[in-house]
Amino acid sequence: MIPENVAAELMVRSMTVEADGVLGIEFVDPRLRPLAGWRPGAHLTVTLPNGLVRQYSLCGDPADRSRYQVAVLREVAGRGGSAYIHDVLRPGVRVAVRGPANHFELVDAPEYLFIAGGIGVTPLIPMVEQVRVQGGAFRFLYGGRSRGSMAYLDRLGALGEQLTLWPQDTHGLLDLRTAIGTPRPGLHVYCCGPEPLLQAVEKVMSDWPPDALHVERFAAPPTLPAPLNGAPSNGEPSNGGPLDGSSGADDAGFEVLLRRSGRRLQVGADQSVLDVLVDAGIDVLHDCREGICASCETAVVSGAIDHRDFVLSAAERAAGTVFMPCVSRAACPRLVLDL
Repeated sequence: MIPENVAAELMVRSMTVEADGVLGIEFVDPRLRPLAGWRPGAHLTVTLPNGLVRQYSLCGDPADRSRYQVAVLREVAGRGGSAYIHDVLRPGVRVAVRGPANHFELVDAPEYLFIAGGIGVTPLIPMVEQVRVQGGAFRFLYGGRSRGSMAYLDRLGALGEQLTLWPQDTHGLLDLRTAIGTPRPGLHVYCCGPEPLLQAVEKVMSDWPPDALHVERFAAPPTLPAPLNGAPSNGEPSNGGPLDGSSGADDAGFEVLLRRSGRRLQVGADQSVLDVLVDAGIDVLHDCREGICASCETAVVSGAIDHRDFVLSAAERAAGTVFMPCVSRAACPRLVLDL
């Protein structure tokens, strides 16, 4: 069996059209060994043959250890990963995959509301299927530009009356206030989709308990600071500065000690830890540089951390054992990293 969260070479077994501009991709081990298990909300970090690193939510059946399934939307204004997958990647090609990893866990709750926007449906499908099999109470609100752009409609049809489809071209914007309602104990809302949807849900739920909302973001929000309870994010204010990882007015330099090698590196007020590590020749997997993808997650041996990511939970932040060096900084003179 391939162990969890260890880099492995997998093969693209099939690619299928799931909706307008959406390709479903199936990865398998070239030797057909069982893959590592995963839970709903997990994602893979995929290094494409052209060197691009991207994260994709697993949307298959967690009980099926023979394959991983993801779906990729062609992003017209993207950074090239989706275009490469749609135009170049083909069955039989091998890619480097790390994972599964999960920062969007499904918690036990008496009742759920799942809200998906476009390709954001992918991490929610395994969640809602698990809740349905377990006999839990749930509703699923799924919006998209048009019905033709909404993937996995046939599969979601099994949800029956608990599923509400909301194509924007015929229904307008999602009626979030009606769907969410007023605060009530026991309801947990899981939302994934484009940033305007996430911010709209956060606004509607601004007076709910902070742990009632769980979101997974595609990118750092343009106006909100990083949340205290991570991604899942609830839009709470952060204890740290700007979204792009650049230094704020109160940023100061600090030292990073690499425990395994004993090297000491200085991080300036205008530098990210990730940039300093990469410039020093340290091999740190990374992609978004926005505190979203978690591909650069690094273990911390000691030191206080100024967390600025959108990934870690409140408990993970409080533990102080990992951080995202692309945006987070030290809240002390020295951080000791397990590198």
